[in-house]
Amino acid sequence: MPIDLPLVAQLLVLGGCTGFLAGLLGIGGGMLIVPFMTLILSARGVESALAVKMAIATSMATIMFTSVSSVRAHHRRGAVRWDLVRQIAPGIVVGGLIAGAGVFSVLRGTTLALVFAVFVAFSATQMLRGRQPAASRQMPGPAGSLGAGSLIGFVSGLVGAGGGFISVPFMTWCNVPMHQAVATSAALGFPIALANTVGYVVGAWSMPAPLPGALGWLWLPGLATIACASVLTAPLGARTAHAMNVAQLKRVFALVLYLLALYMGWKALG
Repeated sequence: MPIDLPLVAQLLVLGGCTGFLAGLLGIGGGMLIVPFMTLILSARGVESALAVKMAIATSMATIMFTSVSSVRAHHRRGAVRWDLVRQIAPGIVVGGLIAGAGVFSVLRGTTLALVFAVFVAFSATQMLRGRQPAASRQMPGPAGSLGAGSLIGFVSGLVGAGGGFISVPFMTWCNVPMHQAVATSAALGFPIALANTVGYVVGAWSMPAPLPGALGWLWLPGLATIACASVLTAPLGARTAHAMNVAQLKRVFALVLYLLALYMGWKALG
């Protein structure tokens, strides 16, 4: 089977930009991957609602690879709170499996596109405001951590994102210093991605492959290409962040996110 060079080029650019911006701005790649992969798949004849589901599932799976490289850098600086990872991760696995294997398979792609649009618009607004909730309490006990983790894993599974826009504010609200919250959120990205990816595969086990190389909703060629490119460019973005006005860049990127939210809203309602 001949290699589709234009498609490979598009995926490499998408993965490279995603990794660079993740390192530069500390954002999850799903907010970029999902709308652009939806566009790429739709242009290749995949039905719109199915393209959204494939984009979300594939975006989530890439986080398994990008989170590892990010966590290594944070761990070397001693910023990851592994005690919090052990505390929150069980709930994340529960929420991720419920989302990936259950709710995701039931919801229509158009509904998921609308959920994604609302999530991205909210995230963009938070980015523009540049505020985090004031530290007003301590981390909850086992039951509270299980509930918080379940919510993070569940919402992440519906939108194909790593959960940082939920877990970081939650941990800072619970009096965890910002740099530790960001690093710990990166570490939580792996169980989020793993649980949801397993859920997606189980939920679509009997579904015929919509494209060559697809495993249910998971598009393996897209996953491999984007993951390779993003892992290479994420460290470059992290180094660049120290030489640029990241706060200003976040405001510009927030405007881009509004446009992507409009696009996904159009896919949902079109």
